[in-house]
Amino acid sequence: MEDHSQLIESLLERVAAYGNTSLELAKLKALDKTSDVVSSVIPHYVVFVLYALFLSFLSLGFAFWLGEILGNTYYGLFIVAAFYGMIGVFVQLFMHKWLKDRICNYFIKQLLK
Repeated sequence: MEDHSQLIESLLERVAAYGNTSLELAKLKALDKTSDVVSSVIPHYVVFVLYALFLSFLSLGFAFWLGEILGNTYYGLFIVAAFYGMIGVFVQLFMHKWLKDRICNYFIKQLLK
């Protein structure tokens, strides 16, 4: 009888060790996926910020140039703002789902990689 209790105790210790090892493995896999996603998102974010700065200064230059042609600086600023407003409405109405799907698919692809 003592033999059976020692076997059961040994089995329970092995099950507990297996559970702890499985938990550590799951933590390490989650950490690996998280670091992979973050490391792939950061360069995209940096490029996005640089493009946004480029577009901002380009827009300001165009707005001031257009305002100089029209006689008042604020005319150029209003025209450029209206242009971006129309682009925003277009994206919201026609491309919102497409953009959302692309972004979601990118993150899912990175997580399942």
